[in-house]
Amino acid sequence: MNSGRTIFAQLMDFLPLPDFRRCVERYRGDYKVQSFSCLDQFLCLAFAQLTYRESLRDIEACLRAQQGKLYHMGFRGRISRTTLADANEHRDWRIFRDFAQGLIRTARQLYHDEPLGIDFGDMVYAFDSTTIDLCLTLFPWAQFRHHKSAVKLHTLLDVRGSIPVNVHVTGGQVADVNLLDQLLLEPGAFYLLDRGYHDFARLYRITQAGAFFVTRAKVNTQFYRRRSHPISKPSGMRSDQTIVLTGPKTSRLYPIPLRRVHYFDAEKDSRLIFLTNNFLLPALIIAQLYRARWQVELFFRWIKQHLRIKAFYGTSQNAVKTQVWVALSTYLLVAILKKRLGLDLSLHQILQILSISLFEKTPILEGFLEFNRQLPEQDACIQLQMFDL
Repeated sequence: MNSGRTIFAQLMDFLPLPDFRRCVERYRGDYKVQSFSCLDQFLCLAFAQLTYRESLRDIEACLRAQQGKLYHMGFRGRISRTTLADANEHRDWRIFRDFAQGLIRTARQLYHDEPLGIDFGDMVYAFDSTTIDLCLTLFPWAQFRHHKSAVKLHTLLDVRGSIPVNVHVTGGQVADVNLLDQLLLEPGAFYLLDRGYHDFARLYRITQAGAFFVTRAKVNTQFYRRRSHPISKPSGMRSDQTIVLTGPKTSRLYPIPLRRVHYFDAEKDSRLIFLTNNFLLPALIIAQLYRARWQVELFFRWIKQHLRIKAFYGTSQNAVKTQVWVALSTYLLVAILKKRLGLDLSLHQILQILSISLFEKTPILEGFLEFNRQLPEQDACIQLQMFDL
């Protein structure tokens, strides 16, 4: 079935292109477009992400070098850096956001049964942001400091499978805590937050929505201990308390009791104090849940290292958001490919194989199977000597 088709074309088969066309129609992305469609734009940017192209000129040169294969890879328009730049500048970035949301739903279904590392069955999300520094002259709309610009990626991550549920792209001047107002809270779900989201009015809104949060406590938090609960010190627990906030402002913003959990991490020799509105789970599970928040940090590190996300092909807000959502779509595509083909490889390994084989005309599974074949192990002790003894 895949004989004679490029690996890039086979890879695009995993994308729901009818959904993409509906997104284009929703925002009239192809209105008065004659030769370079939104699909051509998406394919160019996805190719750039998969092969880590550095510029529009780089994208143009690589694709034009394979001109005879482009039609069968799905391209219908002529590849030109000026046309691509114009499309990134003016075509609504929400086309690619809505399309990525469909990929998110697919990926979450595939990774629904991924182990969390602890015995826990509810939905767990980690919410955090990462900052990408930019040049103030080129990105004045994202001014962060007096001589500096930056964009922030505020990400809600489904900890099972490390799937980004939603991403908000803002200028660096936007405070992280403000993005809590954009969350669509799920009753019964857990939200893992670091100390940058310490706003008791917003935390109280999570409680009112029937959801739960786990966050780090600040050292200057004023409270009154109402009661203490039994703990197991060998597990690392130091205290488990029900408290009431007593600060003049905090007691008004969060007027009901909280739970304060004190945990000692022997591996890092550090003491951690957590606040949560869940009073039913064991204290140790609360501490272990917060440790799962590290998944969002790993996600940020992965996309910065393996996708084109730290430098942009355009300078407008629309171009930046378009590139971010196509990058996330690429991440989701690799995650979906891994599950659908049952690959026992990391996402990084899959991306590395794809980056050098997109133009090859072999069944897509062959390259991954070839990678899995073990080479004979060499004796690590065999080493050439520089000098005769």
